Amino acid sequence: MTNADPHAPRTVVPIEPALLIAEAFDQAQVTEIRHSVTSCAHASGLSGQRLDDFVLAINELITNAVRHGGGRGWLRLWQESGLLIYEVADHGHGISPQRLGDRTRPTPDTAGGWGLWLARELTDAMEVVTGTAGTTVRVTTGLNDRDHTPR
Repeated sequence: MTNADPHAPRTVVPIEPALLIAEAFDQAQVTEIRHSVTSCAHASGLSGQRLDDFVLAINELITNAVRHGGGRGWLRLWQESGLLIYEVADHGHGISPQRLGDRTRPTPDTAGGWGLWLARELTDAMEVVTGTAGTTVRVTTGLNDRDHTPR
């Protein structure tokens, strides 16, 4: 290639995905965060039962972060390649491998233990990274119904 050769066209790829929310929260902000997530998810294209499921999953993860993660959490919500992605992190003591590996539905009379199970069931994908320094949970939902595979 010489200086006289035309340059190949460039493809521009955004460095950052479409970040919708990024903030710290505590118990006093749980309701506000849920409403913000609902508004952003709806504006991104989720509606009906898919929206309700996503918001319920997020509410469970926010509540878990406050209850088990030291009273505070950090969240990010973004849109990327037809997906809505939510991530919540805390500085709790982590989730035991037994608890994390248990994918069975809690019994109806169980007072707790529904949060991770619901988040897994109500979204398209869930990833958990946990240890003694805290837990980060990421859930993903496709913005189109055709992206959703019923469980």
